[in-house]
Amino acid sequence: MKEEFDPFVAEWLSFVKNTNFNLVEKCLKFAQILEYPDLDVEEYIQKINRIGMSLKESINDIKNPTYLISMLNEHFFENLGFSGDDDDYFNPKNNFLNEVIDKKLGLPITISILYVEIAKFIGLDLKIVGFPSHILVKYNEEMILDPFHDGELVDVDDLQEILDTNFNEQLKFQPEFLDEIKPEQILLRMTRNLKNSYIQSFVYDKALQCINMVLAMESESPEDIRDKGILEERLHNSETALKYLNKYLEINPNAEDIDFILELIRSIKTKD
Repeated sequence: MKEEFDPFVAEWLSFVKNTNFNLVEKCLKFAQILEYPDLDVEEYIQKINRIGMSLKESINDIKNPTYLISMLNEHFFENLGFSGDDDDYFNPKNNFLNEVIDKKLGLPITISILYVEIAKFIGLDLKIVGFPSHILVKYNEEMILDPFHDGELVDVDDLQEILDTNFNEQLKFQPEFLDEIKPEQILLRMTRNLKNSYIQSFVYDKALQCINMVLAMESESPEDIRDKGILEERLHNSETALKYLNKYLEINPNAEDIDFILELIRSIKTKD
């Protein structure tokens, strides 16, 4: 579905596609263009560098990965006090890396991004894992770590428990759930997380911005097309809402929520 030109989205998309910037820089740009126009990206990169250098200076020359991960966890979680934000999980600020650095609280995805970046300072090549509903980190295929819960090691039983909690016992663990995801997928997931946080906070205009950012990257994503239609209706943009809700039914005619969408379309037409 062709979108109208949006300079805000165009700026974001050009940054995402630019290979001269790493994931951390893109995350900070994400924060800058959405919420913090005066954010000094370089200042926060230096804050990360100071955290990483203080870790590097605190360890000896042992290269054993188990030892290094233990020291990373001690420094990052115990000494510096970073942790997952269980108490205010849906706070939109948890999606922004500058806020995570400042308040030392975040979501699985933002805590993991920072954790992996700090690990590089001691030669640890950790990978971000696109586990459903809960981003994780791995060192090789055997060591799966959960930075949201202080970097604890998790096994298959723990992973199934996460799935049972978040998917009402309807999803069984599969090995591919532990595949590494690339920066673009991470940024997509962050944007969708933020969309959900804004919806939870009833900030529909900002949630719509996030959906437009996602659709610029994945133009045929059914769920995001649906959500755009729903949000356009909440913002009283009936014509646009109908366009996207009908598009959703076209590309996903057997959707589980088809009755809800049909009723929403009917109510929009009735009001008009």
